[in-house]
Amino acid sequence: MSRVCEICGKGRTIGNSVETRGKAKYLGGVGTKITGITRRQFLPNLQNVKASMPNGETKTVKVCVQCIRSGAVKKQVKNTPFKLIRDLASTAASTTKNTKTTNTKKKLKAV
Repeated sequence: MSRVCEICGKGRTIGNSVETRGKAKYLGGVGTKITGITRRQFLPNLQNVKASMPNGETKTVKVCVQCIRSGAVKKQVKNTPFKLIRDLASTAASTTKNTKTTNTKKKLKAV
């Protein structure tokens, strides 16, 4: 299972490698010529990622970059980011505002 994405199953694809020589016409040459065509493999851009599984454990998986960028894989959080004092104060203020508004709404409903 090497060189295969564990999420989407993307693997190698086979194509052609084209060798050319000569100067392009728009640069003043007589044009480029194909001198050889050989078969080659296009490999996916796989990365080893520590991912968080749905059951809560972390596991190292081989995943293509498209799956990482699209959000199909949830990367492991090593450390939670620190919180600034002003952020803590703003969240505390917003919670007190929410409790006040809910209390006033309850009073209005009672009347």
